[in-house]
Amino acid sequence: MATLSTSHLDRLQGQSLGVEDLRELMEIVNETARSLQSTHEALTQEVGRLKGELAEANRQIIRQRELAALGEMAAGIAHEIRNPLGSIQLYVQMLGDDVAERAEESALCRKIGVAVQTMDAIVSDVLTFARNIRVRPVEASAEDVFGRALSNVEALVARHDVRIVRVTGTECLIHADPMLLMQALGNVMRNAIEAMVEASVTPPVLELRADVRTMRCPDGARAVRHVLTVRDHGPGLPGEVAQRMFNPFYTTRATGTGLGLAIVHRIVVAHGGHVLAGNADDGGAEISICLPPRVDGDDDADGAVPETIHDARACAASVRDELVQGEAT
Repeated sequence: MATLSTSHLDRLQGQSLGVEDLRELMEIVNETARSLQSTHEALTQEVGRLKGELAEANRQIIRQRELAALGEMAAGIAHEIRNPLGSIQLYVQMLGDDVAERAEESALCRKIGVAVQTMDAIVSDVLTFARNIRVRPVEASAEDVFGRALSNVEALVARHDVRIVRVTGTECLIHADPMLLMQALGNVMRNAIEAMVEASVTPPVLELRADVRTMRCPDGARAVRHVLTVRDHGPGLPGEVAQRMFNPFYTTRATGTGLGLAIVHRIVVAHGGHVLAGNADDGGAEISICLPPRVDGDDDADGAVPETIHDARACAASVRDELVQGEAT
């Protein structure tokens, strides 16, 4: 690129400028202006990119703070609810035994028992969402990972005669916590199956694919990710749903807590990955879990599993025995 240097000025000083000199100067000025314009545009684009990354980082920070506060509150409520639920379940079982030969009363007891189990499942979801996640990564094939997740939903698959299609992709090793990833993928599969059932899709088809991609991550950087994709043949995701589906307690269904996909998001983020949700080109929703090739384990997080309803039942039984003994004395 030609530049306007001091040698040009020295050569032209004290001389009358000819047409060629003026043409050369104009070319230099124009080229310099074009270079400045190009530099300005590049800097403007870079500033825009950095602003976008900063805004996304701020959104993530705000989201994490909100989730932490929400999780702490929800966990406190859930713990307070769990023990009374265990007592109710115990006493319903005892009452059911007493009225076993009275059909109407026995049926009511069974209904109460089912309702308590549903509430206990909700409490379990809340506690799972609220607790810190400890990641213990190991290597496993994508085929094995999908197989484990399918075992979580095999009853749902059998009930609705869901056809499972393994799409040929790039076979890759997944470095992740197998139990956590099984839970995350299982939640995604369950959500996809329920969406197809609600839309009366016949036959319901679930496509599973694994591949390795170089992709742009939420922080703006490009990186290699091992991607596990679950695609259904349902009605797809409306724009608003795709934006909010990983928010806790957000659901478009009459039943459910709205925590299944929020738990998926937490598990994937704990692995240093991210989740993509959208619609496939030829229809259906598509959710991809994108994980780094290597995941760091976390030995400091609190991975205590919340007590089950069976523990609460045992506690209630102990209290009942003490009450009975007290009445006897």
